[in-house]
Amino acid sequence: MMDQFRAQAERFETEFVNGHVVSVDLDQRPFVLNIESGSELSCDSLIIATGASARWLGLDSETQLRGRGVSACATCDGFFFRDRVIGVVGGGDTAIEEALFLTKFGSAVNVIHRRDELRASRFMQERAFNNDKINFIWDSVVDEVLSEDGTAVNGVRLHNVKSDEVKDLELGGLFIAIGHTPNTGIFNGQLDMNDEGYIKTQLRGTQTSIEGVFACGDAADSIYRQAVTAAGTGCMSAIDAERWLAFRE
Repeated sequence: MMDQFRAQAERFETEFVNGHVVSVDLDQRPFVLNIESGSELSCDSLIIATGASARWLGLDSETQLRGRGVSACATCDGFFFRDRVIGVVGGGDTAIEEALFLTKFGSAVNVIHRRDELRASRFMQERAFNNDKINFIWDSVVDEVLSEDGTAVNGVRLHNVKSDEVKDLELGGLFIAIGHTPNTGIFNGQLDMNDEGYIKTQLRGTQTSIEGVFACGDAADSIYRQAVTAAGTGCMSAIDAERWLAFRE
């Protein structure tokens, strides 16, 4: 699909530049983008679509087993865990939403949380507590993701932060749901953002706090974080940018 998207863009004479943008200057016009290779680009209008990255536990075993039973997206991968016992790490709305969704596929879902109470909203908590498929493991963190041969998750090693007890829990899959970090660091101090680093946009559009700069997808969306919603706001930002440029002519 991405190849088709690129081919369509190329038919409209779009120029592609490969490389990471390491810094931007939005105080001058045209705007200036600095590429890691040392090159520099300028533009009259800018669309930010840098996305957000899932937060991980930082375990070597977790990294080795990503895509082999460790995931950060239940809606993306839940189907592959049908009839398995599944673990979800986290205690906020994201974790509980993931756990509830995974009950459609798994035989049981264990929510692993480092505290003795959830941070999720009361409504989400009630739904989870009333679901017979969901079990809660309190005051515990994952020390290691276990695998017999390195190709699939067989369980996790849990550490109780209060009792210091260590035990193994058999699982057929593990979902990490401890939040996301928007990839917006290079815009710090230049654009208005919320406390989590998501770029603020106008209520009915994609315009940011700087005229001519637009934001779309997970860089500005802390709620939905789905490919289809990101694509929708990407289309919106393209229309917004086109209209803004046309108005300046």
